[in-house]
Amino acid sequence: MSPSVPPDSTKNFPQAPAVSREMLLGALDALLQPTLFRDYGPNGLQVEGRAHIRKLVTGVTASRALIDAAVGSGADAILVHHGLFWRGQDGRVTGWMKQRLSRLLANEINLYAYHLPLDGHAELGNNAQLARQLGIGLYDGERGRFGEQSLGFIGRWSAPSASTLATHIGKVLGRPVTLVAEPDRPIEHVALCTGGAQGYFEAAIAAGADVFITGEISEPQAHYARECGVAYIACGHHASERYGAPAVGAHVAAQLGLVHEFIDIDNPA
Repeated sequence: MSPSVPPDSTKNFPQAPAVSREMLLGALDALLQPTLFRDYGPNGLQVEGRAHIRKLVTGVTASRALIDAAVGSGADAILVHHGLFWRGQDGRVTGWMKQRLSRLLANEINLYAYHLPLDGHAELGNNAQLARQLGIGLYDGERGRFGEQSLGFIGRWSAPSASTLATHIGKVLGRPVTLVAEPDRPIEHVALCTGGAQGYFEAAIAAGADVFITGEISEPQAHYARECGVAYIACGHHASERYGAPAVGAHVAAQLGLVHEFIDIDNPA
């Protein structure tokens, strides 16, 4: 059963100005420029809710738990990195899809989703914000990007070993990481691409990285790391992508005068 419809946000947040869903969409599109990316699903407004918005909730994935939490907080809109619709998926509205959609529609909540545009933003995106959290200074211009659609970022973090960086990342993110570093040598040039970007490892090696940071690792990457002498750190898909959506949400909320709240739904991945 879907949660009951919350009180109108005009009562919950009387001091916040109401903006139209189109105004919020325009602000997000102007910031993230989705037309510049070849993506795996639709970016922008994925589910239409109420016409006016006062509170924006941000999160990583449009899960049922996030939607329920947003309903309980009195949100009018949700902004996520992982939306509901992906290229090639089954189009039937059953099971988990029905549960998520029914909650959004019953509570008139707008769902905005930006996938690659949220990774690629130079200051507020997932990569830039993860680097900021870790204290990695990113290089400017083309020197600071690599890989398909320039979604990989390169910066500097000097350390006596990759294991030193891995320990630092684990402390910052609050979770263990996977490290492949044979030999474990000094590092300076750090490449990163959040989420499931293990396919970017070879491009990171070609770009001259000493270590590559991403969310996941697949079987081939351990061999590449050992054979090429470039360290590989997998710190969790969700854990590596917790910072872009709230950064964008806070920026746009300040621009439009909205109330903003980031809700982090625990995910071991």
